[in-house]
Amino acid sequence: MVRILVADDEMLERAVLCKTLNKNLKGRCAIFQAENGREALQVYEEQRVQVVILDIEMPGINGIEAAERIRAKDKKCCIIFLTAFDEFAYARKAITVRALDYLLKPYEEKELMLVVEEAIRQAEEQAAGEKESDITGGHAKSKQAGLYGKEGYMAEGYGADFGCQAPASDEYENSRLPGVKEMIEQYICGNYIYDISMQDLARAMNYSEAYFSKLFKQCFGRNFTSYLTEYRVGVAKRLLEDPMVNVKEIGKAVGYGDSNYFTKVFRRVTGASPTEYRAQIFRGKQMPENPL
Repeated sequence: MVRILVADDEMLERAVLCKTLNKNLKGRCAIFQAENGREALQVYEEQRVQVVILDIEMPGINGIEAAERIRAKDKKCCIIFLTAFDEFAYARKAITVRALDYLLKPYEEKELMLVVEEAIRQAEEQAAGEKESDITGGHAKSKQAGLYGKEGYMAEGYGADFGCQAPASDEYENSRLPGVKEMIEQYICGNYIYDISMQDLARAMNYSEAYFSKLFKQCFGRNFTSYLTEYRVGVAKRLLEDPMVNVKEIGKAVGYGDSNYFTKVFRRVTGASPTEYRAQIFRGKQMPENPL
């Protein structure tokens, strides 16, 4: 059973978050609580927590500092940040923490659960002794194609000149958001089949993960994990229209090697399993019988 820690100094917000997790996870995970960073570190040590959901702004030891201490001891712990600060002033310090994602309060329940489900998946794989392999030659090649294009030269906009670790003026940021959005879309379109992460894309565009998370939210109105998941499900929905393609193969084709996890994520997004969704498609395509 995966162990999840929720740390937030706001008692009501912490209680609502835990209630939401319990409702959706239905006993699949053990959920622990902490009201500040210091208590979070204590619970982490005592319970060997695998997934940590940290509010960034907490008294004493804040979420960033707690995450840095956890990461120093545990390279595999899945860290999710919560923040009510759109400017991500604290989050810019988290360059080395390697968080799974950042959720800006107030977040939507579906957005939250898509991130948590991905964290649970990673934790379960780690618990089963499955270590993520290094990027294969084919994987690396495909990612490079997404960045450099079919001809192999660097696409306009990529590179150090576009990276920005420090905040720029609002006017400057707004002027370049369309370009950032286009490049993100290009990267995800070329690489969604692979096990890509927010860090992969942030690194490719020369951003810190936290600052990139802010730009991503500005571009798409949601966090990276939620967008990637819904993009993959969108592709899967189109593939399901072909009755000759096996559902398991569709899962693999959109980046989910585990068919059970693919089904779980698909249901989370659409409200139906892939098989149920396919049945709905073909029921809708059936022509009514000729009364004559």
